[in-house]
Amino acid sequence: MKKRNKIRWGIIGLGNIANQFATDLKLIEEAELIAVASRDITKANEFAKNHDCDKFYGSYDELFSDDQVDIIYIATPHNSHAELSIRAMQNGKHVLCEKPLSLSYYEAVQMIEASKKYNKFFMEAFWTRFIPSIRELMSKVESGKIGSVKYLKADFAYYNSELGVRLTEKKLGGGALYDIGVYPLFLSYIILGIPEEILAKSTYHTTGVDLQTTMILQYQSAQSVLHAGLVSASDMKATISGTQGRIDIDSPWFMTEGYSIIENEEEEKFRISNIGKGYAHEAIECHVCIKNNQIESKLWSHQNSLDLSSIVEEVKNQIGLQFE
Repeated sequence: MKKRNKIRWGIIGLGNIANQFATDLKLIEEAELIAVASRDITKANEFAKNHDCDKFYGSYDELFSDDQVDIIYIATPHNSHAELSIRAMQNGKHVLCEKPLSLSYYEAVQMIEASKKYNKFFMEAFWTRFIPSIRELMSKVESGKIGSVKYLKADFAYYNSELGVRLTEKKLGGGALYDIGVYPLFLSYIILGIPEEILAKSTYHTTGVDLQTTMILQYQSAQSVLHAGLVSASDMKATISGTQGRIDIDSPWFMTEGYSIIENEEEEKFRISNIGKGYAHEAIECHVCIKNNQIESKLWSHQNSLDLSSIVEEVKNQIGLQFE
């Protein structure tokens, strides 16, 4: 018999990330995946079987109407995040929506307003914010362990020999910036805040989306150098440099299980294992917030998402990226 105290999940958009998320949900005792939905009923059926899920739907509306679902994880292409998140909340569901929240700041605002209007928990699925090593090293930065931060470097780049429709089509929000560029921008934001100035340059696909984008973020007394790309690989490490030392985040930094603090040429290593691949931590945060009747997380708040959305939009404008 299934426990009534479990948080009952539904998933919309059944691609690779949804598969990884569903796999991690199995590692959380209080989580239960009870329904999935895809416009392809065969795909929904297969996904449900692979994850021991009782119900599968061939339309999103059917999942929205399922009274047993508490929270919906939305992992569809970027261009549909805003519409589906708002519809889910209109139907009484809490929402965890994959990053990027939307393709415009205006849409992000609408999503946050829907959370407040319908009094439903809503969070952008920035799983990196909840990775234990990231949380720990952030607390050390905030305590002044490496002094005043002056420089941050972060890359997220890999070589993709077969760029599919999702990454190349403007109507789907394709390109490096919105797919992976949000990660280094996120790290700079949580460490240094909103920049005073942004400089960004890109190379482009024939469809007009960016294949690689390099960004310099200027703060009052600090700088960040960030890169995202789909045409060549980077080491995917990140460095936070301060006046009294630096933190090197192990690769891949956005899902890291370790980091080092270097002070006076002496290195101290730290390691904290993730639950599964790391998606479980954001799901656990959703559970905590829902049980406490919160409509947002204190660790990754509505305002945090809006701030990051505004930063990403400035980069989008700088590189001349326009979505259909």
